[in-house]
Amino acid sequence: MNFVLALDLDAAKNLAIVLVIGFVLLVLVAGIVIKNVTAKVISMLLMIGLALGAWTQRQSLQDCADNVKAKAAVGDFSDSTCTFFGRDVTVPGVAPTNDG
Repeated sequence: MNFVLALDLDAAKNLAIVLVIGFVLLVLVAGIVIKNVTAKVISMLLMIGLALGAWTQRQSLQDCADNVKAKAAVGDFSDSTCTFFGRDVTVPGVAPTNDG
Protein backbone atom coordinates (compact mmCIF):
# COMPACT_ATOMS: atom_id res chain seq x y z
CA MET A 1 0.00 0.00 0.00
CA ASN A 2 1.48 3.33 -1.07
CA PHE A 3 0.93 6.29 1.19
CA VAL A 4 1.25 9.62 -0.58
CA LEU A 5 1.50 12.79 1.44
CA ALA A 6 0.05 15.60 -0.63
CA LEU A 7 1.18 19.02 0.52
CA ASP A 8 0.73 22.41 -0.98
CA LEU A 9 3.18 25.22 -0.32
CA ASP A 10 1.27 26.83 2.55
CA ALA A 11 0.65 23.50 4.29
CA ALA A 12 4.34 22.58 4.03
CA LYS A 13 5.43 25.97 5.41
CA ASN A 14 2.96 25.65 8.29
CA LEU A 15 4.18 22.11 8.97
CA ALA A 16 7.76 23.39 9.18
CA ILE A 17 6.75 26.02 11.74
CA VAL A 18 4.90 23.40 13.81
CA LEU A 19 7.96 21.13 13.67
CA VAL A 20 10.28 23.92 14.83
CA ILE A 21 7.98 24.77 17.74
CA GLY A 22 7.66 21.08 18.62
CA PHE A 23 11.41 20.54 18.63
CA VAL A 24 11.98 23.63 20.78
CA LEU A 25 9.41 22.34 23.27
CA LEU A 26 11.14 18.94 23.25
CA VAL A 27 14.44 20.67 24.05
CA LEU A 28 12.86 22.36 27.04
CA VAL A 29 11.21 19.15 28.28
CA ALA A 30 14.40 17.15 27.74
CA GLY A 31 16.37 19.73 29.70
CA ILE A 32 14.04 19.27 32.66
CA VAL A 33 13.58 15.49 32.47
CA ILE A 34 17.07 14.28 31.63
CA LYS A 35 19.35 14.53 34.65
CA ASN A 36 22.61 13.25 33.18
CA VAL A 37 24.53 16.24 31.83
CA THR A 38 26.11 14.41 28.89
CA ALA A 39 22.82 12.87 27.78
CA LYS A 40 21.13 16.25 28.24
CA VAL A 41 23.65 18.06 26.01
CA ILE A 42 23.55 15.37 23.30
CA SER A 43 19.73 15.28 23.32
CA MET A 44 19.45 19.06 23.19
CA LEU A 45 21.94 19.32 20.32
CA LEU A 46 20.08 16.63 18.38
CA MET A 47 16.73 18.35 18.82
CA ILE A 48 18.17 21.77 17.97
CA GLY A 49 19.63 20.22 14.81
CA LEU A 50 16.22 18.82 13.88
CA ALA A 51 14.60 22.20 14.48
CA LEU A 52 17.21 23.91 12.28
CA GLY A 53 16.60 21.28 9.61
CA ALA A 54 12.88 22.04 9.63
CA TRP A 55 13.59 25.78 9.47
CA THR A 56 15.97 25.44 6.51
CA GLN A 57 13.39 23.31 4.70
CA ARG A 58 10.87 26.09 5.23
CA GLN A 59 13.33 28.61 3.82
CA SER A 60 13.95 26.32 0.85
CA LEU A 61 10.20 26.30 0.16
CA GLN A 62 10.10 30.08 0.34
CA ASP A 63 12.96 30.29 -2.17
CA CYS A 64 11.06 27.92 -4.46
CA ALA A 65 7.92 30.06 -4.17
CA ASP A 66 9.98 33.12 -5.08
CA ASN A 67 11.25 31.26 -8.17
CA VAL A 68 7.67 30.43 -9.15
CA LYS A 69 6.73 34.10 -8.83
CA ALA A 70 9.72 35.06 -10.97
CA LYS A 71 8.64 32.54 -13.63
CA ALA A 72 5.12 33.97 -13.58
CA ALA A 73 6.50 37.49 -13.99
CA VAL A 74 7.98 36.50 -17.35
CA GLY A 75 4.81 34.68 -18.46
CA ASP A 76 5.71 31.09 -17.55
CA PHE A 77 2.65 29.74 -15.70
CA SER A 78 3.59 26.06 -15.67
CA ASP A 79 3.49 24.02 -12.45
CA SER A 80 6.69 23.79 -10.44
CA THR A 81 7.90 21.13 -8.03
CA CYS A 82 9.75 21.84 -4.81
CA THR A 83 10.95 19.41 -2.16
CA PHE A 84 10.17 19.36 1.55
CA PHE A 85 12.11 16.75 3.55
CA GLY A 86 12.53 14.75 0.36
CA ARG A 87 8.84 14.90 -0.59
CA ASP A 88 7.75 16.64 -3.75
CA VAL A 89 5.44 19.61 -3.26
CA THR A 90 3.66 20.81 -6.37
CA VAL A 91 3.26 24.54 -6.70
CA PRO A 92 0.60 25.14 -9.33
CA GLY A 93 1.26 27.83 -11.88
CA VAL A 94 -1.69 30.20 -12.03
CA ALA A 95 -2.21 32.59 -14.89
CA PRO A 96 -3.38 36.05 -13.86
CA THR A 97 -7.07 36.77 -14.25
CA ASN A 98 -8.38 39.72 -16.18
CA ASP A 99 -10.84 41.23 -13.69
CA GLY A 100 -10.62 44.69 -15.24
